[in-house]
Amino acid sequence: MKDIVKKTWHLSLIIGLRFFGLFIVISVLSAYAGGLKGATPTLVGLAVGGYALTQAAFQVPFGVLSDKIGRKGAILIGLIIFAIGSVIAGAANDIYTLLVGRFLQGAGAIGSVIIAMISDHVNEEERAHAMAVMGMVIALAFTGAMIFGPIISAAFSVSSLFYLTAGMSVLAIIILFTVVPNPPKITYHFEEEEAKVSNVFKDADLKRMYFTFLFHSSTMAIAFFLIPMVLKHTFHLPLSEFWKVYLPAVIFGILAMGPAAVFGEKYNKGKEVFLSSIAFIAVAFLLMGFSHSLLLFGIGVTFFFIGFNMFEPLLQSFVSKFAKAHQKGAALGVANTFAYIGMGIGATIAGKIFEYASVAGVAIFVLIVSIFWAIWIAGMRNPGLRGTLYLHKDKFDFSKLPELKKNKGIVDTYINESEGVLVIKYDKELIDEDTIRGIMLKR
Repeated sequence: MKDIVKKTWHLSLIIGLRFFGLFIVISVLSAYAGGLKGATPTLVGLAVGGYALTQAAFQVPFGVLSDKIGRKGAILIGLIIFAIGSVIAGAANDIYTLLVGRFLQGAGAIGSVIIAMISDHVNEEERAHAMAVMGMVIALAFTGAMIFGPIISAAFSVSSLFYLTAGMSVLAIIILFTVVPNPPKITYHFEEEEAKVSNVFKDADLKRMYFTFLFHSSTMAIAFFLIPMVLKHTFHLPLSEFWKVYLPAVIFGILAMGPAAVFGEKYNKGKEVFLSSIAFIAVAFLLMGFSHSLLLFGIGVTFFFIGFNMFEPLLQSFVSKFAKAHQKGAALGVANTFAYIGMGIGATIAGKIFEYASVAGVAIFVLIVSIFWAIWIAGMRNPGLRGTLYLHKDKFDFSKLPELKKNKGIVDTYINESEGVLVIKYDKELIDEDTIRGIMLKR
């Protein structure tokens, strides 16, 4: 585990800084945006989730770009755009300028690129732990943002949060070019047809994960549209005291991540973890939508954080497992595109429903979404059925690779030139490890 932390801490820190900037704003944004000139509930919802629409538009281009020009160049471009958007949002005096800033923030869509780069630095079996490290950094960023966002905004202003976010981007750029090593040189083996982005939509398991990202993120956007508004306008809680609701929720959410990762990865119970998470989210919105006491509302917020965070250690890891190596950046880009589409439409739809049906209507909407979501997850294939084998060039004949690829059970192959290792991903139901070794062994 220490070796994994050593390989990934810097990239996890970069993504943690970026998420801290997003979370510290989102903890109070709907309560703040509602007071800007020209604001309506729908536009407030768009301000909360609108940046996700440009994230959705640029996730795949950034993922593909990173596969072609390198991860670092793509990350640099994204961080610069994100910083510019943060400054514009901080200077906003009306809802429309805020929207412009939020849209630009979203255009710096580097999440999938960083995740792909982390995957480049670790072995397949280490990926779950690497994603867990990244998830813990994000969780810590989330915890800090939920506590300090309301306090800083009350002491200074919400605008100061956006300027702080811009500063985080500059710090991330410095870390990128002073600490982060270049990824290993990898040679991919695939047909020209396989290189097309459209191929990341051919895998049925990947498609299930894409829509899981969509539903998962839409509920987060809806939650952060509702929570600040209800705390301020229904329970009349000042911004400086929002942390009292967020803190216990975040703590329980972080605690839920460990068991979720263990059961999902070690015991191959990913489907069961996902279904349990959906149940927590559905109950959470029922409590938030129909409770008339701050205590019950706070319990609902805690249930939401538990359900939401149980997904976190598994989502990115499962996509990386299902995707072929040369499509990893594109597949993660597609997955995160679906996530950001969910965030964009989730908060916007919540704003529109809130205009006509208040909080209860939004809660019922999420309950309906959760039912369809659970049905979708029920058909998911176990990612544990895909294995990974590492063969060193000293003992195995890489020239036999074309012969090996004739087997239906071979999902993907690539060569790590830096370490002289052939990496083979295979379907355990169709071929076993001994058969693969027998084919590739030097005679």
